[in-house]
Amino acid sequence: MTDFDYESTSPSQPRKRTPKRDPFLLGGQSVVAGTSDTVDLPISRLSTRTEITMPVRVLHGAKPGPTLFVSAAVHGNEIVGVEMIRRVLKNVSVKRLAGTLLCIPVVNAYGFTAHSRYLPDGRDLNRVFPGTSKGSLAAQLANVFTEEIIKRSDYGIDLHSAGLNRENLPQIRYSPGNERASALADVFGAPAIIGSPLRAGSLRQTADENGCVMLLMESGEALRFDEFAIRIGVRGILRVMAHLEMGVRKQPEPAAFAVRSDGSRWVRADQGGIFRAIRPAGAMVAQNEQIGYISDPFGDHDTPVIAPMAGLIIGRSVMPVVNQGDALVHIARVMVPGTADARLTAIEEAAFDDPLFDEDEVL
Repeated sequence: MTDFDYESTSPSQPRKRTPKRDPFLLGGQSVVAGTSDTVDLPISRLSTRTEITMPVRVLHGAKPGPTLFVSAAVHGNEIVGVEMIRRVLKNVSVKRLAGTLLCIPVVNAYGFTAHSRYLPDGRDLNRVFPGTSKGSLAAQLANVFTEEIIKRSDYGIDLHSAGLNRENLPQIRYSPGNERASALADVFGAPAIIGSPLRAGSLRQTADENGCVMLLMESGEALRFDEFAIRIGVRGILRVMAHLEMGVRKQPEPAAFAVRSDGSRWVRADQGGIFRAIRPAGAMVAQNEQIGYISDPFGDHDTPVIAPMAGLIIGRSVMPVVNQGDALVHIARVMVPGTADARLTAIEEAAFDDPLFDEDEVL
């Protein structure tokens, strides 16, 4: 016998009956359609016997629709996505939701509490996917995420920041050739979209192999919140949900088309010294343009840092003290450079004039 929910209609029309959705099962816990709950997926125990889990907020809509995961802190010190997820949850109603939203703000709890990119075994979690239940601690955590999250999802958005002592312009990365991911990247509305090849052992590669269409967002810097990045991320996630018809109200269109790139290059230090950047992340630069200096501590000699190609600065070092070979500035080759400056400016201005963030981030 089938259970039904009844949708309210006008008195002159008969009530419409729609099949009731099955509960969403995760980690042995059942989340009833039209409700939300937090499921703690067990990972391991510390040497003190303290249990470590991966908490997942499950919003299981009463209406059918896709399953989308949004994750952050795969690298434990990349915390900006945690705040993005908090604000997204403030703006999603499970009563109106169509489909299922899985929010995992802290994937790597070990690194998160230790302010570290890595796991206690020294491994980078984003290099061991899909993992295995009998492998290293990193492999076991990757296996739990693969089996419980990736394989249950149709779409995914994974939120990252730059590493220590670097900053990234908000940007979306997707797998070249994946047209569905490319279309979602346009919908998201970040300043830049980078076609980035899949890397062995990454969450993104595992999602691709399991038919989960995934975007990866890079923005801000490790151990810091960046308000511009947060606003771009929150609005972008809500745009993707609205585009997927997940019961989120229609979102405003991006202020301008993103700057697209099909490749990038790091500019490295020719010598050690004190680095002073003169062009920020988000700036367009010309080939052979000076983008900074490296000087000795006395300032007797300034060596110019030159852009080897024209493009958009999508990341840079924020550490002035550099050694020979250190990465200084990350430049993306821009596919349509003519109007890029104006488009980037429009996106930034719109982010700081967004009514979504006027009153405690709640619509």
